[in-house]
Parts: sequence; C-alpha cells; structure tokens
Amino acid sequence: MSEHERELVSPDADGDDRAIEGALRPKRLEDFVGQRRVREQLSLVLRSAQRRGRTPDHVLMSGPPGLGKTTLAMIIAAELGASLRITSGPAIERSGDLAAVLSTLHEGEVLFLDEIHRMARPAEEMLYVAMEDFRVDVMVGKGPGATAIPLDIAPFTLVGATTRAGLLPPPLRDRFGFVAHMDFYHPEELETILNRSAGLLGVDLHPEAAREVAGRSRGTPRIANRLLRRVRDYAEVHGNGELSLEVAQAALQLYEVDQQGLDRLDRAVLYALLRRFRGGPVGLSTLAVSVGEESETVESVAEPFLVRSGFIARTPRGRVATPEAWSHMGLTPPPDAAFGVASLFDEAGQPTTDQ
Repeated sequence: MSEHERELVSPDADGDDRAIEGALRPKRLEDFVGQRRVREQLSLVLRSAQRRGRTPDHVLMSGPPGLGKTTLAMIIAAELGASLRITSGPAIERSGDLAAVLSTLHEGEVLFLDEIHRMARPAEEMLYVAMEDFRVDVMVGKGPGATAIPLDIAPFTLVGATTRAGLLPPPLRDRFGFVAHMDFYHPEELETILNRSAGLLGVDLHPEAAREVAGRSRGTPRIANRLLRRVRDYAEVHGNGELSLEVAQAALQLYEVDQQGLDRLDRAVLYALLRRFRGGPVGLSTLAVSVGEESETVESVAEPFLVRSGFIARTPRGRVATPEAWSHMGLTPPPDAAFGVASLFDEAGQPTTDQ
C-alpha cells in the first residue's frame, strides 16, 4: 500500500493538512463543533479566570489524533486575548530546552505542548516546579559542585495534548487543573463541520453528499475535511464543481474508502482474517505477515478502527472476527467460527494465552 493511500484516512496530519487546517479551524469556542461537554467545562474555566484576573489552570487534553486538540489550544489563547507558543514533547530533549522556552514567556501567555508524554524525563521534572511555582531551577556546573539557581518565570497557562494519556506519570497529570478527554464525533457533527469547511473552500456541497462523506470519516474531523478535498478534486475534474451524492460516492470509490470508512489495508486485514484463518483466533504477527505489513503497522494503524467499529475482537488467543465483519465483507461464517468470547477460555474453562 502506498503512503498516499494510507494517509487518506489516517488521523495524523502531514504538511499539507496543517497548512489547510489553519484556514478551516474555528477561531472561537462558540464556533467549535462537537465535544459539547468539553466546550462547556472549558468555557467555565476560562471565564472564571478572566473574572478573577488570574491565569487559568493548566489544561490537559487527551484523545486520538485529529479530534481538535490543537484547535482548542489556539481557541484558548484567542479567548484569553493572549499569544500562543507552540512546541512538542519530542522537541524538548533536555531540561535546558524547556528552560529556554519558559524563560521567554510573557505573563498570561499560553504554551501549547503537543505529545507531552514524549518529553524527556529531566525536562518533565523541571516542568513540575514551573507549573506550580512559576519557577525553574537552572543547574550550573556538573557533579558535586553543581549549583541550582532559581529563576522566576512569568505566570502562564500550559495546554498539554496527548494521544497516550496512560503514559503520563501521575505527578505530571495531577498538576493539571482541568483534564479533558476528546471523543470521536457523531456523523451529524461531522456534517456541520463539512458544511462549514465547504463554505470556507467555496464549494457547493449538497446535504446528501455531506452525509455520505461524514459517514465514512471514522468520527474524525481531520479525515472528514481531507475526504471533502478529494471529493472536491473529483468534482472539478469529472463534474461541474458541485459536490453531489453521486460525485461523492464515485470519488470515495475511486479512493477505496467504503461506506464504513474502511480503506484498502483495513479490508485486507479483514479478508485475511476471514478467508485464510476462518475468522480466527490468530496471532498479530501471523496476521501481519499474511497482509505483507509490519506487526506494528497492523496494530497501530488498522486495528484500532477495526476494533472500535466492532469488526475485530482482541482475545488472549489472538484476533477474532465478529459477526459484523463477516456481514460487512459479504461472507458467511463457518459453523465453527469463533466470535471473541468463546475463544477466551479453553475446554477446561481456563484462560488461554495469546498467540
């Protein structure tokens, strides 16, 4: 599978996505679609801090990529009337890197730290003090003669984002005053996002086409906007520029994104599981070899959506296809097909081990 084919329904952003998303992102909290509970809670935090004349509590946002964590960070800065400083966990390799960023912050500024769980441990420990006391301890010298010089920094608001909340150490997680978990979007919410994006892009999106694209977007706004651009391209080349239902269906068929949002790799995994292994259970490495991919690719790229959509169940013995997978692929399961729960235990009723 080519990189381009996989990127179409990947929740991660490439350079082109980031450039286009900048124009499509809402600028205010009231314009942000979806995540209703998070919006209400965040609005309360920001308005309360503004009335008290204080910087808001630090904010941690967790959830899969493509759901709007970066957008919300930008909105927080806009709502506060403050500037936004953006960096990422992988870019903070040493405590000195973090000290250099923190020491240049202005009072009330918002620091957005993406993929915060990937920050180096020494920098992480420095961040503890910075978040609580607005101070960093700069080490001068090495060995027994090293001296810690305290350096006061301006009060700021840290907005951390992570796709792996479980990797955050408890001391860091506990220092955030507000923690929000981003959920996948409903199709109706994605339709609203698509209609707004179509207006900004200057294209005529029919309601039926918006519904079709939303249903194939995996509950992720980034994927919805990406599919919208591909449908637009198809309409400009093969049609009159209008994004009708027929144009949307033809474009998505060309890009091999089916009605459930499955792409070529997803269907290859399901096909191998159903036809070659009779629905499983089968080990991850064996399944990956059968589709010509690395185990990590199958586990991190294809499997999360297949499990969330109810097509695959993960059991101690391996991956098992569900009845929904057989139905979606138009196949009839054999009489002895395992459906997840039955494969959790052996004949003696003892838990089995993973393959």
